[in-house]
Order: sequence, then C-alpha cells, then structure tokens
Amino acid sequence: MQALRDKYAASVPERMAAIRDALELCRGSLIPPHIEQLHHALHSVAGSAGSFGLAALGDESRRIEQLVRGVMEAGAPWAGIEPAVHALLQWADKDFGAGKIAAHD
Repeated sequence: MQALRDKYAASVPERMAAIRDALELCRGSLIPPHIEQLHHALHSVAGSAGSFGLAALGDESRRIEQLVRGVMEAGAPWAGIEPAVHALLQWADKDFGAGKIAAHD
C-alpha cells in the first residue's frame, strides 16, 4: 500500500496544476464550462486522495468541490471559492511540491 500511496502522492503536483489551470480559466471568464472544469479537477482529487491515505487532502478538495457545485447547481456566490482554492494549492505545494511526499493523516 505504501508504494501506491507514494505513487499517488507523486501525482499530486500534476493534479494541483489541473486545479490551478481551471481556476485561472474561471478568473478569466466565469462561465459554466470553466466552472465545470474546476469542479471536475477538485472531484478527481476528492474522490481519490482518501483511498491512498491522504484523507485531509481529499476532505479539503471535497469541501471546495461542494462550494463549486453550489455555484453550478444553485447559483451560489463565487466569493470564498478562489481563496479556498489558493489555500489548497499552497498547502499541497508545500507538502507535495518538488518531489516531496508528506506524511499526512
């Protein structure tokens, strides 16, 4: 299991890049396809991180994903999403960036 966890942890920077790219699209134009791309990127991490022993990463991604879903489905305000995504990206970069594999959870 540790080998699988390490392999997943090594993929976190790429997964965070997908979230970062989607957020940039939203910043440029907050339209449904861009919001959906951000939702998908967050959903991917939310659904997989816990399976590889990174529950905190998965939980925070899920929390933000649900905020984004609220925007998509109920027209909830966007305020708060961008700072939450930035905090997630900074945390992940600190713990998983540049080949680091952090001991979470």
